[in-house]
Order: sequence, then structure tokens, then C-alpha cells
Amino acid sequence: VPDVSEATSQHLYLNQVLPLVLSKLGKLVFHASAVEVAGGAVAFAAESGRGKSTLAASFAVSGFRFLTDDGLVVEMAAQGFEVLPSHPSIRLWADSEAALIAPGTETAPALPFTPKSRFLAGEEIRFCDQPRPLRRGYFLGDGSTARPVFQRLSPAEALVEWVKHSFLLDVEERPRLASHFDQVAALANQPIHYRLDFPRRFENLAQVRQAIVEHACDESVTA
Repeated sequence: VPDVSEATSQHLYLNQVLPLVLSKLGKLVFHASAVEVAGGAVAFAAESGRGKSTLAASFAVSGFRFLTDDGLVVEMAAQGFEVLPSHPSIRLWADSEAALIAPGTETAPALPFTPKSRFLAGEEIRFCDQPRPLRRGYFLGDGSTARPVFQRLSPAEALVEWVKHSFLLDVEERPRLASHFDQVAALANQPIHYRLDFPRRFENLAQVRQAIVEHACDESVTA
């Protein structure tokens, strides 16, 4: 409509329309962020407010690259699954911005209906623009632990978690739902899924990143 700005239209397209359309077209799309670790993708799925964007941003400003802030698109590959890169930007609340983002980092235009800021990828926030094999899927806890804790999930538990975080346009479209569940079940059967909890304090993020990198690179945990 005439009163809606181009910035608002782009925001709603990227965060609402595009994920739902991709899902309608048969893609696996989840509410999750992802970063590149050791040539693979590490995904963080969680309810809003549990830190998946903050975690992705902390990697992206610390020498790693992010693939998506939200709207994780996963495709079946020759071996396992791969994560596709999304829009090269990260949306953050003001406290995460103050803790992680350097002054002067380029932003998208501010929006009247959300206090979050969208920071564009560049020298300060590094972006991976190529698909990467999915190395780990972490489902974030409530922050009630004093240190990073990893708990292996069974395929059934991983299936429930992925379904909870799925983008679906029509929950009554039975053929699409059947296909979606088949794809999610195949993803959940990969031995790469864990529940991850860690203290929600900015001063702990370096320790959390190190723990995630070590865990994601430890091939023995998926044996």
C-alpha cells in the first residue's frame, strides 16, 4: 500500500514471505541461524529470544562466517544435507548490538515496528555465500547452565525439534505435510543433533564459541 516504505516491504519479504514460499515449493526451511565452522555449517535452532542471532553474530565478528541469521534452508546432498546461504544480514536487539557490533557498521534502514537493527555483512560481519554441508544441528536451551552443555538427541527427539521450528504456510495441506515430514525425518536420522545450553552472558560468548567449535570438529561424537 502507498504508506508502506520500501525498507518495510523488503524486511517482510525476507523474513516472512520468502521462507514461506520456499517451504511451499518443497524446501526445508527452519527458524534457525547457521555459521561456517571448519568448512561445514553449524545450525542453531531456538525459540525467539534464546540467542540464535546473537550466537551467529558473535561468530561472524570473530573470524568465522555466517550463512543465515534466520530462515535456515536445508537441502539433501550427495552425503547428508547442506545449508544454503541466505540474505547477508543479521538482525539484533540493542544489547547484542552494543556487545558485538563495531561502531559504524553498515545497517539497513530502521523500521518503525521493531526495535531490532539489521546489520549488513562486510568486513566487520563476515558472510559465507556458498552452500556448506551441515555438520551439526544445535537446539538451544533456556540458559540455565553455568557452562556449555551438549546433550545428544535421538532421531525421534531431533524430528520433534525440527518440526517445532519449521516454516509452514498451510498446516492442513496434507501432501505437502507428508513430504515435509519425510524430508525432516531423513534429516533427523543424521547423527549430528544435540541440545545445547549455555549461560546467556555476553562475557561468556568466547568460551561458548570455543566449546562449539571443539564439539563440531570432534568426529568421535557422531561415530
